[in-house]
This record gives sequence, C-alpha cells and structure tokens, in this order.
Amino acid sequence: MQIVNGVKSGDRKAMRAMYDLLADHAMATARRYLGDAEDCRDVLQECFLRAFTRMGDFNYRGDGSLRAWMNRIVANESINLLKRQSRLTLIDPADTDVPDEEPPDIRHVPPEVINGMIAALPTGYRVVFNQYVFEHKSHKEIARALGIKENSSASQFLRAKRLLAKMIHQYNLEHDD
Repeated sequence: MQIVNGVKSGDRKAMRAMYDLLADHAMATARRYLGDAEDCRDVLQECFLRAFTRMGDFNYRGDGSLRAWMNRIVANESINLLKRQSRLTLIDPADTDVPDEEPPDIRHVPPEVINGMIAALPTGYRVVFNQYVFEHKSHKEIARALGIKENSSASQFLRAKRLLAKMIHQYNLEHDD
C-alpha cells in the first residue's frame, strides 16, 4: 500500500519500486498476448505510464490486487494493439482441422515452454485463450470486448485448447527421457 500511496503522490522512487515489483509479470502477460518482443516493450511502457497516471482509479483490495490491476491494463492494451495493427483475426472453424486430444501431461513441460506454445497460437486463439484462462473472463465478456459472437469465443477457445494440447503432446514425444 505504501507504493500505491507514493505513486498517487507522484513519488518517483515509489514509481520505480512499482515498476521493479510488476515489470516481469507484466512482460510475461504481454508476451502471452503479443509474442513479439518489440511490441511487448512498447505495451509495457504504455501500461506503466497509464498505471502511474491513473493510480487514483486503483482500489487496494489486499495482496495481489495491484498485480491483478496491472495485469488487466496489460491485457487490454495488448488487445488494443492487436486491433490497431489489424492482427486480431479469428480463424473460421472451417479453416482448421484440429483433432480432439486427450488432456496433455504437463508435469515435465517447463512453464516457459508452455508460455511459448501459447504465444505461438494463432492470434485469435491466443487472445481468447488468455482472456478465458488467465483473465477469468466469460465467453460473453470476451465476445463483447472483441466484437464477436459468444459462440465464436467458445469455438476459438476450444480450438486453442486442442491445438495447445497437440503442441504439448508433441513436446512430450520429443523430450521423452
């Protein structure tokens, strides 16, 4: 709470402390949405500027609330960047044939590998997957935010999940000890 109060009062040391506290997590969130390192850095800079100038909008609700607030800012700004760059395209279900896979065994897959797999998903899949899994948004909320139908969000998520399972199965085959 001390950092929040410091940022609200314009204290540069508090801003630096907030950056140090949240930058790695915010960058990981941006990578999940964007993949491209330069885009991630741009979004991160924009998000911290937004957070610093809008700290008055933040309501402290206990440990983790500042990180969650920043995460929402990063997710929203990442989606906005994809929209501005016309990179947020949803794949028509008829355009892809991803078979049903049984749930993958992720016990031996490092988190950074899974994050890389998520980043490799087609953009529409990746955005819906991230919104549903990490932001805990409903398909109705995702559809409203992306300007799509609710069943399109559900379809994109299902296909993302299937494709991710396929990637994880492949990884496990290639790294079977």
